[in-house]
Amino acid sequence: MPQSIDTLIHARWIIPVVPEQKVYENCSLAIADGSIVALLPTAAAEARYQAREEIRLDHHALIPGLVNTHNHAAMALLRGYADDLPLMDWLENHIWPTEKKWVNPEFAADGSRLAAAEMIRSGTTSFSDQYFFPEATALVARETGLRAQIAFPIIDFPTPWSRDGEDALQKGLALRDDYKANERIDVVFAPHAPYTVGDATLEKIAVYAAEAQIPVQMHLHETAGEVARALAETGERPTERLLRLGLLGPQTLCVHMTAVNERDIELLQQSGAHVAHCPRSNLKLASGFCPAARLLEAGINVALGTDGAASNNGLDLFTEANTAALLAKAVSGNAAALPAHQALAMATINGARALGIDEVTGSLEAGKSADLAAIDLGGLEQQPLHDPISQLIYTASGHNVTDVWVAGKPLLKDRQLQTLNEAEVIQRAQMWRARIAGQI
Repeated sequence: MPQSIDTLIHARWIIPVVPEQKVYENCSLAIADGSIVALLPTAAAEARYQAREEIRLDHHALIPGLVNTHNHAAMALLRGYADDLPLMDWLENHIWPTEKKWVNPEFAADGSRLAAAEMIRSGTTSFSDQYFFPEATALVARETGLRAQIAFPIIDFPTPWSRDGEDALQKGLALRDDYKANERIDVVFAPHAPYTVGDATLEKIAVYAAEAQIPVQMHLHETAGEVARALAETGERPTERLLRLGLLGPQTLCVHMTAVNERDIELLQQSGAHVAHCPRSNLKLASGFCPAARLLEAGINVALGTDGAASNNGLDLFTEANTAALLAKAVSGNAAALPAHQALAMATINGARALGIDEVTGSLEAGKSADLAAIDLGGLEQQPLHDPISQLIYTASGHNVTDVWVAGKPLLKDRQLQTLNEAEVIQRAQMWRARIAGQI
């Protein structure tokens, strides 16, 4: 007698990511109670299971939901606001003054909904976010069904959210307590950057993180200027400083890592720290090139992040994976560097490892959460299709995503958002543009 399950998804191709480079043709994914039960040939699936819902994806690749390891979601409301500027000019003379004037819980909630809608529509099911009023972003993640790591920002000077580093720590730890029983949302430390957080605050974070096993995310080695400034002021490279303070370890996610030498690579190897590669943001701000292929060769876990839409200007991880693959080839002078299957792993299982959730998501394996994305590869631009993994990285984009699930729950169905009102999200974004422009 067939086993009763919730959902059976039949797909032209299923790409589980683990095992690496494996592509299953004309197979099915069985889902029950939000988890993957089995991946097997369609004929066998139809004989073994009786599903309450069957979905046929005759022209699609079914993959793990994408994992965006670094975002500032609410900054989607500043998309295109201060373009074509170098990082510190962009930050100090444009973004920070605008944030001081406008950022509040309403801004954070509306911006996070805009970002959530964009991420869902482009196949992302898990994201890590670092921004002011993290409680607002956490609520949006809860509402929309996304899986989220809320990395609360810690800065030693006043921000729209906190008075100083100590105030941020206390607020963030209280938020972590609020979500300690939530299976989809984790709250972690995010000291902003070496130039905004002092040793005393970083040492305190290191103690908390070690005692409670809490992950830490930090902008690090974002530009050559940042590293030069650190050397001039302290005589240490930022990686060396974090190591001395007890903050460089397997729970640490180092964001950007563009200005990297062999000593930095050695420290990342020895510590087990992870890297979030944000190629499009780094390119747009002329911040430099993360040597992703070199880091991967060294055995360092490298994942992908979009950064905020204010500096990208989008949140499409397919575009990010494409850029990462092409950039690695150009920077290394090696066309074989960072092949398509590795870029897909960076956007899925590597991201899950970086966020400490790889036992839950990041690959299509029995027992893992049914966090999935379906990508239509039947269009003209994908023909002829010799290699579906190659097409995902080199020809597909978020616009090819038709369906998205988190824990078996549909967040996107036939390109329609299921947990957000698209028209309302757009209306609120347009209202904020008018406010910032002084039109209302």
